[in-house]
Amino acid sequence: MTEKFKRSKGKSFFNRSLERALQILSVFSFEKREFTLGELSQTLHIPKATVHRLCSTLIDYGFLKYDENAHTYSLGLTLFTLGSIVSASFSIRKAASRHLTELQSKTDETVYLSILQDDELVCIDKREDLRKPIRLASDIGTRRPPIFGMLGQVLMAYLEDKEMERLLANYPLRKFTKRSITDKTIFINKLRKIREQGFNIEKGEAVNGSGIGVAAPIRDHTGQVVAAVGVGTISKPEGKKVMNALTNNVCEAAKRISAELGYDGGKEKRLAVFPYP
Repeated sequence: MTEKFKRSKGKSFFNRSLERALQILSVFSFEKREFTLGELSQTLHIPKATVHRLCSTLIDYGFLKYDENAHTYSLGLTLFTLGSIVSASFSIRKAASRHLTELQSKTDETVYLSILQDDELVCIDKREDLRKPIRLASDIGTRRPPIFGMLGQVLMAYLEDKEMERLLANYPLRKFTKRSITDKTIFINKLRKIREQGFNIEKGEAVNGSGIGVAAPIRDHTGQVVAAVGVGTISKPEGKKVMNALTNNVCEAAKRISAELGYDGGKEKRLAVFPYP
């Protein structure tokens, strides 16, 4: 086995088949993008029968594809999708960074940036005033169900109906607080309203003791919603004027971050109007 594919010593758990499958994926490069079965076997010093069995499974899951005419294997679209998720996460953080700081400065509240990854809501960046004695709990890297809070609701609102139904089947609605929506029809209607108005206002549905959260979608150059930005408050903002200002600040931050990602604005609504009494 070449130095590139040697495993680390002293591991408590080891799966030989998984290691060999990862070795197969790792052997591809810009210089060598296609391999025959024999070449994979020779390069990795793995029997042809074993390579064939592992490649068949990798093909089933889209990690490899097979050209029947050339009898060669190459990397599949699943890896492209996963790589795009990683790349998007980093580029979104970079594009959003200064706008998150500005939003926190304007609102004096905690600001979050989240994405959906592997069917979970993942916080990928955050801004807060560390001098405040009481702060909201979610940290960078925190993973939660996709139904969770203002950001999860925004990201779910822009999914296709079939995907939305799949997530709701895998993550049934439950009470995070006494204000959480547990009725599926009411929840879906709220998601439709979020999509229609272009932002979400959440009143203590996710965290006990929190005030109001406002979140808005972030789009990439294709117009697809790839992330959400939101502001979470400890106390309830007083008055419609204050709430309108908070909502507009969040929507404007989302607009600016989207522009950084190449989104030209489309026809989405940009002026937020606080819809609740």
